[in-house]
Amino acid sequence: MADTGLLEALLRLLEKVDGGIESQDVAADLGVDHQLIVGAVKSLQALGEVISAEQKSSKRWELTGEGCEIAEQGSHEARVFNAIPDKGLPQNELMLTMTVKSYWITKGSSFSTTITKQETELTPEMIASGSWKEKKFKPYNFEAMGVAPDCGHLHPLMKVRTQFRQIFLEMGFTEMPTNNFIESSFWNFDSLFQPQQHPARDQHDTFFISDPALAHEFPQDYLERVKQVHSEGGYGSQGYKYDWKIEEAQKNLLRTHTTAVSARMLYKLAQQEKFTPVKYFSIDRVFRNESLDATHLAEFHQIEGVVADYGLTLGNLMGVLHEFFTKLGITKLRFKPAYNPYTEPSMEVFSYHEGLKKWVEVGNSGVFRPEMLLPMGLPEGVSVIAWGLSLERPTMIKYGINNIRELVGHKVNLQMVYDSPICRLDS
Repeated sequence: MADTGLLEALLRLLEKVDGGIESQDVAADLGVDHQLIVGAVKSLQALGEVISAEQKSSKRWELTGEGCEIAEQGSHEARVFNAIPDKGLPQNELMLTMTVKSYWITKGSSFSTTITKQETELTPEMIASGSWKEKKFKPYNFEAMGVAPDCGHLHPLMKVRTQFRQIFLEMGFTEMPTNNFIESSFWNFDSLFQPQQHPARDQHDTFFISDPALAHEFPQDYLERVKQVHSEGGYGSQGYKYDWKIEEAQKNLLRTHTTAVSARMLYKLAQQEKFTPVKYFSIDRVFRNESLDATHLAEFHQIEGVVADYGLTLGNLMGVLHEFFTKLGITKLRFKPAYNPYTEPSMEVFSYHEGLKKWVEVGNSGVFRPEMLLPMGLPEGVSVIAWGLSLERPTMIKYGINNIRELVGHKVNLQMVYDSPICRLDS
């Protein structure tokens, strides 16, 4: 609200006239800037019917600063007459039309020369004492927009996850339960035919749990078959030929990949009386003891797809990958042979990046080894193809984020979360 003294001064001027008064004249009489009078008029209007104000627009001619100078000192031509060159100088004629907005102010139905502050809230005390009857309340503007309520916002990772999940569902996949972040080494490594001396089990790559440090509940017959295929071989394999220890398999850890969930689901599938083909997928967090930098975190999200059926081949895997990545808007694919402990053959998946003008890795894939599947009890002839990729990399590309720590963790700018649009993959 404008200064109370200015408001009352305006009202005293208005009291002296029979009709109305021009706001420009008020500003001149009070010796203040016209905008202050405009503010005072609006403040008085907010008080109800104290005054009535009608906005007016008028046009008039005014001298610019240069015009005032000419009026006082004479024209340019007169002042430069003696110095003008023989060829003469161009003559500039400057006139400026200005529009000035002001108010025509008249007395209102509730005119008074004193300012009474209107109440904006009806309190319990007013009701109890009855004082509300003498109070003047400011009218409520029921047309005004209220303050937008605080609400939740989806993180960009979750927006991209929703799109990937929709693609899997469109392809007929079923989502696997992935809510167990803590896993035993048996399901995370041993069931996948990953030897106990494999570097991935080292403490530099894996977060081991201290409490509880060990797991104790395993399917004993399955555990014995896993032990045998590791230490002695079987199912057409010579195994790794080492002394397999239950103590290593019991160690609890933060899962390093969601393939541990795939192993549990495939074992559960093998326990059915009659095998039925399945297509599973999962998108959830995994944990690696990585050195943190712009592209690596100690936790990230893994996207995994698994298909189990009779007679699946590498050609089936490549076909499913083409279908999957085409739905992502990626059509140029290449496959490169790779090594994974639990898949053979294995392939890295590359896509041509139009922006970088080069082939970049977008995922890993393979056919699960018989040494992993047959000890579970799956029938001979059943093959399982699988592939995986991260969720963070496509999200960073989609939203133009260069540092993964700006996407996940304590350095995330929440305004980025609020402002990020929904994800629409270029499919």
